[in-house]
Amino acid sequence: MRGRTVAAVLAGVALVAAGTAAAQIGRRGGGRFRTPGVKVASMADFDGKFHYCRAVYRDNPRGDGGGWSTDYPSADTNLMIRFSELTKAPVGFDASGYPQHLVVPLTSDELFRCPFIMMQEVGALYLTDEDAARLRLYLLKGGFLWVDDFWGSYAWSVWEEEIQKAFPPNEFPIVDLPADHPILRMLFEVPSVPQIPAINSWFSLGGGTSERGADSAEVHTRAILDPNGRVMLLMTHNTDVSDSWEREGEDQDYFYRFSVDGYAVGINVLLYSMSH
Repeated sequence: MRGRTVAAVLAGVALVAAGTAAAQIGRRGGGRFRTPGVKVASMADFDGKFHYCRAVYRDNPRGDGGGWSTDYPSADTNLMIRFSELTKAPVGFDASGYPQHLVVPLTSDELFRCPFIMMQEVGALYLTDEDAARLRLYLLKGGFLWVDDFWGSYAWSVWEEEIQKAFPPNEFPIVDLPADHPILRMLFEVPSVPQIPAINSWFSLGGGTSERGADSAEVHTRAILDPNGRVMLLMTHNTDVSDSWEREGEDQDYFYRFSVDGYAVGINVLLYSMSH
Protein backbone atom coordinates (compact mmCIF):
# COMPACT_ATOMS: atom_id res chain seq x y z
CA MET A 1 0.00 0.00 0.00
CA ARG A 2 3.08 2.23 0.13
CA GLY A 3 2.70 5.05 -2.37
CA ARG A 4 -1.08 5.08 -2.17
CA THR A 5 -2.42 8.09 -0.38
CA VAL A 6 -4.32 7.69 2.84
CA ALA A 7 -7.08 9.83 1.35
CA ALA A 8 -7.62 7.30 -1.43
CA VAL A 9 -7.96 4.50 1.07
CA LEU A 10 -10.14 6.31 3.58
CA ALA A 11 -12.42 7.86 0.97
CA GLY A 12 -14.06 4.50 0.47
CA VAL A 13 -14.62 3.90 4.17
CA ALA A 14 -17.64 5.43 5.88
CA LEU A 15 -17.01 7.87 8.67
CA VAL A 16 -17.08 6.19 12.06
CA ALA A 17 -19.86 7.52 14.25
CA ALA A 18 -18.89 9.27 17.40
CA GLY A 19 -18.23 6.78 20.20
CA THR A 20 -19.67 6.51 23.64
CA ALA A 21 -19.43 9.78 25.57
CA ALA A 22 -16.32 10.07 27.69
CA ALA A 23 -16.59 9.25 31.36
CA GLN A 24 -16.81 12.37 33.43
CA ILE A 25 -13.56 12.61 35.37
CA GLY A 26 -13.22 15.44 37.89
CA ARG A 27 -9.99 17.39 38.15
CA ARG A 28 -7.63 15.69 40.54
CA GLY A 29 -4.76 16.94 42.66
CA GLY A 30 -2.07 15.81 45.04
CA GLY A 31 -0.67 13.12 42.77
CA ARG A 32 -3.81 10.96 42.78
CA PHE A 33 -5.85 9.45 40.02
CA ARG A 34 -9.40 8.20 39.85
CA THR A 35 -11.30 6.11 37.34
CA PRO A 36 -15.01 6.49 38.19
CA GLY A 37 -17.17 4.67 35.69
CA VAL A 38 -14.12 3.36 33.84
CA LYS A 39 -13.27 -0.35 33.71
CA VAL A 40 -9.59 -0.92 34.43
CA ALA A 41 -8.04 -3.79 32.43
CA SER A 42 -7.62 -7.24 33.93
CA MET A 43 -5.48 -10.11 32.67
CA ALA A 44 -8.60 -11.77 31.26
CA ASP A 45 -9.02 -8.89 28.79
CA PHE A 46 -5.91 -9.83 26.82
CA ASP A 47 -6.59 -12.37 24.07
CA GLY A 48 -3.55 -12.06 21.82
CA LYS A 49 -5.14 -9.43 19.59
CA PHE A 50 -4.36 -5.72 19.42
CA HIS A 51 -5.97 -3.59 22.13
CA TYR A 52 -5.49 0.16 22.42
CA CYS A 53 -4.05 0.58 25.93
CA ARG A 54 -4.55 3.99 27.51
CA ALA A 55 -2.30 4.57 30.51
CA VAL A 56 -3.77 6.21 33.60
CA TYR A 57 -1.51 8.80 35.21
CA ARG A 58 -1.69 10.89 38.37
CA ASP A 59 -2.58 14.54 38.15
CA ASN A 60 0.09 17.18 38.72
CA PRO A 61 -1.17 20.16 40.78
CA ARG A 62 1.25 22.37 38.82
CA GLY A 63 0.26 20.85 35.53
CA ASP A 64 -1.25 22.17 32.33
CA GLY A 65 -3.81 19.96 30.65
CA GLY A 66 -7.09 18.13 30.98
CA GLY A 67 -5.81 14.83 32.34
CA TRP A 68 -5.41 11.22 31.27
CA SER A 69 -9.00 10.80 30.02
CA THR A 70 -8.79 13.44 27.27
CA ASP A 71 -10.31 12.09 24.02
CA TYR A 72 -11.49 8.95 25.83
CA PRO A 73 -12.90 6.64 24.58
CA SER A 74 -13.64 7.62 20.98
CA ALA A 75 -10.00 8.21 20.01
CA ASP A 76 -9.18 4.73 21.30
CA THR A 77 -12.05 2.93 19.60
CA ASN A 78 -11.86 4.79 16.29
CA LEU A 79 -8.14 4.13 15.88
CA MET A 80 -8.75 0.43 16.58
CA ILE A 81 -11.45 0.37 13.89
CA ARG A 82 -9.25 2.07 11.32
CA PHE A 83 -6.31 -0.16 12.23
CA SER A 84 -8.46 -3.22 11.55
CA GLU A 85 -9.63 -1.76 8.22
CA LEU A 86 -6.27 -0.62 6.88
CA THR A 87 -3.99 -3.45 8.04
CA LYS A 88 -4.21 -7.22 8.46
CA ALA A 89 -3.41 -7.01 12.17
CA PRO A 90 -5.87 -8.93 14.38
CA VAL A 91 -7.74 -6.35 16.46
CA GLY A 92 -9.78 -7.13 19.58
CA PHE A 93 -13.55 -6.65 19.29
CA ASP A 94 -16.23 -7.96 21.62
CA ALA A 95 -19.13 -10.16 20.53
CA SER A 96 -21.16 -7.10 19.49
CA GLY A 97 -18.33 -5.76 17.31
CA TYR A 98 -17.27 -2.98 19.71
CA PRO A 99 -13.50 -2.38 20.01
CA GLN A 100 -12.07 -3.71 23.27
CA HIS A 101 -9.97 -0.73 24.33
CA LEU A 102 -8.22 -0.97 27.68
CA VAL A 103 -7.26 1.34 30.54
CA VAL A 104 -4.14 0.43 32.52
CA PRO A 105 -2.45 2.07 35.54
CA LEU A 106 1.32 2.38 35.34
CA THR A 107 1.71 0.27 38.48
CA SER A 108 -0.40 -2.65 37.25
CA ASP A 109 0.95 -5.98 35.99
CA GLU A 110 -1.46 -5.63 33.06
CA LEU A 111 0.74 -2.84 31.71
CA PHE A 112 3.27 -5.45 30.62
CA ARG A 113 0.68 -7.15 28.40
CA CYS A 114 0.40 -3.98 26.27
CA PRO A 115 2.87 -3.62 23.39
CA PHE A 116 1.67 -0.02 23.03
CA ILE A 117 0.35 2.54 25.53
CA MET A 118 -0.93 6.05 24.94
CA MET A 119 -1.04 9.10 27.22
CA GLN A 120 -2.81 12.37 26.47
CA GLU A 121 -2.12 15.91 27.74
CA VAL A 122 1.00 14.93 29.67
CA GLY A 123 1.57 18.53 30.69
CA ALA A 124 -0.79 17.47 33.50
CA LEU A 125 1.17 14.34 34.46
CA TYR A 126 2.76 13.51 37.80
CA LEU A 127 4.97 10.46 38.37
CA THR A 128 5.66 9.01 41.77
CA ASP A 129 8.91 7.12 42.23
CA GLU A 130 6.99 3.87 41.80
CA ASP A 131 5.29 5.12 38.63
CA ALA A 132 8.63 6.18 37.17
CA ALA A 133 10.31 2.88 38.02
CA ARG A 134 7.51 0.83 36.50
CA LEU A 135 7.36 2.94 33.35
CA ARG A 136 11.13 2.67 32.94
CA LEU A 137 10.99 -1.11 33.35
CA TYR A 138 8.09 -1.43 30.90
CA LEU A 139 9.82 0.57 28.18
CA LEU A 140 13.24 -1.02 28.59
CA LYS A 141 11.63 -4.46 28.38
CA GLY A 142 10.31 -3.61 24.92
CA GLY A 143 7.17 -1.56 25.56
CA PHE A 144 6.23 1.60 23.70
CA LEU A 145 4.70 4.87 24.92
CA TRP A 146 3.25 7.65 22.75
CA VAL A 147 2.42 10.98 24.41
CA ASP A 148 0.32 13.50 22.49
CA ASP A 149 -1.82 16.64 22.82
CA PHE A 150 0.20 18.94 25.03
CA TRP A 151 0.83 22.49 23.91
CA GLY A 152 3.29 25.26 24.65
CA SER A 153 6.52 25.65 26.57
CA TYR A 154 5.05 25.33 30.06
CA ALA A 155 3.34 22.00 29.40
CA TRP A 156 6.58 20.78 27.86
CA SER A 157 8.58 21.80 30.93
CA VAL A 158 6.21 19.92 33.27
CA TRP A 159 6.37 16.80 31.12
CA GLU A 160 10.15 17.00 30.77
CA GLU A 161 10.64 17.30 34.53
CA GLU A 162 8.41 14.30 35.21
CA ILE A 163 9.77 11.94 32.55
CA GLN A 164 13.32 12.64 33.71
CA LYS A 165 12.41 10.79 36.90
CA ALA A 166 12.29 7.64 34.79
CA PHE A 167 14.89 8.56 32.17
CA PRO A 168 17.57 10.98 33.38
CA PRO A 169 18.82 13.09 30.45
CA ASN A 170 22.47 12.16 30.94
CA GLU A 171 21.49 8.54 30.35
CA PHE A 172 18.52 8.85 27.99
CA PRO A 173 18.44 12.24 26.24
CA ILE A 174 15.35 13.47 24.41
CA VAL A 175 16.10 13.72 20.68
CA ASP A 176 14.31 15.24 17.69
CA LEU A 177 13.36 12.61 15.13
CA PRO A 178 14.43 13.30 11.54
CA ALA A 179 11.77 13.55 8.86
CA ASP A 180 13.00 10.33 7.24
CA HIS A 181 12.71 8.23 10.39
CA PRO A 182 11.06 4.82 9.76
CA ILE A 183 8.30 5.56 12.28
CA LEU A 184 6.80 7.98 9.72
CA ARG A 185 7.05 5.51 6.83
CA MET A 186 5.87 2.15 8.10
CA LEU A 187 2.85 1.96 5.77
CA PHE A 188 2.04 5.49 4.66
CA GLU A 189 4.52 8.14 3.58
CA VAL A 190 4.16 11.01 6.06
CA PRO A 191 6.51 13.97 5.43
CA SER A 192 6.15 15.13 9.04
CA VAL A 193 3.73 15.02 11.94
CA PRO A 194 1.12 17.67 11.09
CA GLN A 195 -0.20 20.28 13.47
CA ILE A 196 -3.73 19.15 14.31
CA PRO A 197 -5.86 21.28 16.63
CA ALA A 198 -8.81 20.03 18.62
CA ILE A 199 -11.93 20.52 16.54
CA ASN A 200 -13.36 23.20 18.88
CA SER A 201 -10.05 25.08 18.78
CA TRP A 202 -10.05 24.91 15.00
CA PHE A 203 -13.50 26.46 14.90
CA SER A 204 -12.63 29.16 17.45
CA LEU A 205 -9.36 29.99 15.69
CA GLY A 206 -11.16 30.48 12.39
CA GLY A 207 -9.19 27.70 10.74
CA GLY A 208 -5.92 28.27 12.60
CA THR A 209 -3.98 25.31 13.97
CA SER A 210 -1.76 26.61 16.81
CA GLU A 211 -3.76 26.36 20.04
CA ARG A 212 -1.29 28.50 22.02
CA GLY A 213 -0.40 31.01 19.35
CA ALA A 214 3.29 31.76 18.95
CA ASP A 215 4.14 29.56 21.93
CA SER A 216 2.97 26.42 20.10
CA ALA A 217 3.61 27.39 16.48
CA GLU A 218 6.06 24.55 15.78
CA VAL A 219 5.28 20.84 16.04
CA HIS A 220 8.00 18.85 17.78
CA THR A 221 8.38 15.14 17.04
CA ARG A 222 10.73 13.88 19.73
CA ALA A 223 11.73 10.59 21.23
CA ILE A 224 13.70 8.71 23.83
CA LEU A 225 15.62 5.78 22.37
CA ASP A 226 16.55 2.54 24.07
CA PRO A 227 20.20 1.34 24.12
CA ASN A 228 19.67 -0.31 20.71
CA GLY A 229 18.34 2.86 19.06
CA ARG A 230 14.68 1.81 19.11
CA VAL A 231 12.13 4.54 19.73
CA MET A 232 10.54 3.49 23.00
CA LEU A 233 8.90 6.83 23.85
CA LEU A 234 7.42 9.05 21.15
CA MET A 235 6.41 12.65 21.89
CA THR A 236 4.22 14.69 19.54
CA HIS A 237 4.18 18.17 21.08
CA ASN A 238 2.11 21.14 19.89
CA THR A 239 -0.37 18.92 18.06
CA ASP A 240 -3.44 16.84 18.92
CA VAL A 241 -3.23 13.84 16.63
CA SER A 242 -5.71 11.87 18.70
CA ASP A 243 -8.47 14.47 18.26
CA SER A 244 -8.39 13.71 14.55
CA TRP A 245 -9.48 10.16 15.48
CA GLU A 246 -11.94 11.09 18.21
CA ARG A 247 -13.78 13.76 16.23
CA GLU A 248 -13.52 12.33 12.72
CA GLY A 249 -17.28 11.95 12.26
CA GLU A 250 -18.31 15.41 13.46
CA ASP A 251 -17.35 17.62 10.51
CA GLN A 252 -16.48 16.62 6.95
CA ASP A 253 -14.05 19.51 6.46
CA TYR A 254 -12.21 18.61 9.67
CA PHE A 255 -12.06 14.98 8.58
CA TYR A 256 -10.43 15.68 5.23
CA ARG A 257 -8.17 18.42 6.60
CA PHE A 258 -6.87 16.51 9.65
CA SER A 259 -8.20 12.99 10.16
CA VAL A 260 -6.69 11.52 7.00
CA ASP A 261 -3.18 12.55 8.01
CA GLY A 262 -3.88 11.80 11.67
CA TYR A 263 -4.74 8.21 10.88
CA ALA A 264 -1.65 7.86 8.68
CA VAL A 265 0.52 8.91 11.62
CA GLY A 266 -1.38 6.70 14.07
CA ILE A 267 -1.20 3.55 11.98
CA ASN A 268 2.48 4.07 11.23
CA VAL A 269 3.21 4.45 14.95
CA LEU A 270 1.23 1.32 15.85
CA LEU A 271 3.05 -0.73 13.25
CA TYR A 272 6.42 0.56 14.41
CA SER A 273 5.62 -0.11 18.06
CA MET A 274 4.71 -3.73 17.38
CA SER A 275 7.56 -4.53 14.99
CA HIS A 276 10.56 -2.90 16.69
